[in-house]
Amino acid sequence: QCAASRGLAHGSCRSDGYLQGAPNSMTRLVLKFGGTSVANLERIAHVADIVAARKTEATGLAVVVSAMSGTTNQLVEWAKGAAGPDLHGAEFDDEYDVVVASGEQVTAGLLALALRRKGLKARSWLGWQLQLKTDEAHGKARITGCENPEFIRSVDSGEIAVVAGFQGVDENGRVSTLGRGGSDTSAVAVAAALKASQCDIYTDVDGVYTTDPRITSKARRLEKISYEEMLELASLGAKVLQTRSVELAMNHRVPVRVLSSFEGAAPKPNTGTLVCDEEQIVEKQVVSGVAYSRDEAKFTLIGVEDHPGVAAAIFGALADAGVNVDRIVQASAKTEGRQNIVFTCPDRDAPHAKQVIEKQAGKIGYESLTVGRDVAKVSVIGVGMRSHAGVAKTMFQALS
Repeated sequence: QCAASRGLAHGSCRSDGYLQGAPNSMTRLVLKFGGTSVANLERIAHVADIVAARKTEATGLAVVVSAMSGTTNQLVEWAKGAAGPDLHGAEFDDEYDVVVASGEQVTAGLLALALRRKGLKARSWLGWQLQLKTDEAHGKARITGCENPEFIRSVDSGEIAVVAGFQGVDENGRVSTLGRGGSDTSAVAVAAALKASQCDIYTDVDGVYTTDPRITSKARRLEKISYEEMLELASLGAKVLQTRSVELAMNHRVPVRVLSSFEGAAPKPNTGTLVCDEEQIVEKQVVSGVAYSRDEAKFTLIGVEDHPGVAAAIFGALADAGVNVDRIVQASAKTEGRQNIVFTCPDRDAPHAKQVIEKQAGKIGYESLTVGRDVAKVSVIGVGMRSHAGVAKTMFQALS
C-alpha cells in the first residue's frame, strides 16, 4: 500500500518496493555495527558513545546491529540439535530462522537501553516491525522492499531507530533471515528506504585494503573504491562486506563507508573506505585489490560426451541440488567426440556435488571424475584493467 493512499505526508511509494522518504532538507544517516563491535556490554556502551557523537550530524538516525560475537554460532548449534538428523528442508528452515534471528533482537534491545541511559530517545525495531519484506528462501532470503511509513516518521521525529539486522518477514508473515553477514544488507536496505545520505558500516577493520593485511604488510587502505570493484572483491573472497549488500548499494546508489568501531567516537576526516560511483574516484588504479579464497573444490570430468545438452545436464542437476558453481572450463579431449569439463564450487558443497554428478553418470557419459579439495582461488580486481594490457602477465609472474 502506498503511504500516500493512507494520507501520510512523510513518504510515497517507489516502483521497486522501497518507501520513498519525503524530498526535504532532512539529513538521514544509517550506522551499522557488526558482531565484534557489540560483543559484550562494554562494547555496546562504546557503540552508544559513537551513536551519541554521530547524532549531531543528522536530523534522522537509524542504527542496524548484528548479534553479539559468537551468538549466532551457538543459536545455529541449538537449532540443529533440537531438530536432529530427521528434520531438514522446509520442515527445518522456517523455525531455524526464528531461532537464529533472536541474536539480533537481543542486541537491538540492549543498545536501545544503553542509548536511553545516555538520555537519548531510542527504540528497537525488528524485521517484521520494520516490514522489511523478503522472499520465502529461509536462511538466505532476498529483500524485496521496506514498506513501513511509521518507521520513517519515527526517524524524522528525532528518535534513534535501533534495527535488528539479518532478518525480515516473508509474504506469509514468517520471520526470515538473509544469510551470514546479512546485517550489512539490512543496513543498506534501511538506507535505501530512508534515502539516507550515507550508510556507515562499522567493523573491526578500519576500511577496505588492497589485500588481506594479515598476510602481507604491503596491504594498504583504500580511501575510495567503486561499487563494481567492491562487488568483485566481496564475491571473490574478501570478507569486509556481504556481496548482496554491495549489490543493493550499487542498485540504489547508496554511498557506503567501511570504518572501525575500535577507534574514537567521532571518525576523523578521510577515515575508512568509501564505496561509491566510479565517477567519484579521480585517480583510478589499474588493480585496486587482490582477493583470495581457500575454500574451493575443483571437479574434473574427463572424456565427457560432446553433444548439445550435456553441459546443461551437469549444471542443471547441480543447480537443482543448490550447488553454486563458480568457474567453468570446457576443452576438447584427446578422444574424438569427447570433451573435458572442469568447474569449481565451494569446498563445503563438494561431497554433495560429487553425489549429484555420479547420479548423472548415465546421462553425462564421462570416462573419469576427480575432485581436488586443496584448491585456492586468487583474483585481481580493478576497473583500470579495462584499458590496460599486461595485468595477467604481471599476475602470473608474481605467482611464479
